[in-house]
Amino acid sequence: MAELLTDDQIDAAIRDHLPLWKFADNALVRSIKRETFLDGIRLVATVAQLAESMNHHPDIDIRWTTITFKVSSHDAGGITDNDLVLARHIDTAAG
Repeated sequence: MAELLTDDQIDAAIRDHLPLWKFADNALVRSIKRETFLDGIRLVATVAQLAESMNHHPDIDIRWTTITFKVSSHDAGGITDNDLVLARHIDTAAG
C-alpha cells in the first residue's frame, strides 16, 4: 500500500505542481469546463484510459459541460504519490 502524504506535502504539491486543484473531502479535486457535452465525455474517456493503465481510478462527476475529478487512494485513506501522478495526467489530458 502506498504511503499517505502529510498535509504539508499535499499543500506543497498543489502550490508547486497542481495549482488548478484543491484539497477537499480528503481528495484532490478539479473541475474542468468543456465547450460541449461530447467534449467533456471525450475528456472522461481519455482520463479513463490513463487511470486504467495506472490501475488508479478517480471519482468522476459529469454535469453537462463540467467534469469534476476527485482523486484519492481509497485503500490508503487519503492522498498518496499515485494521486499526484494521476492529477498531473489529468492536467495534461485537459490541456
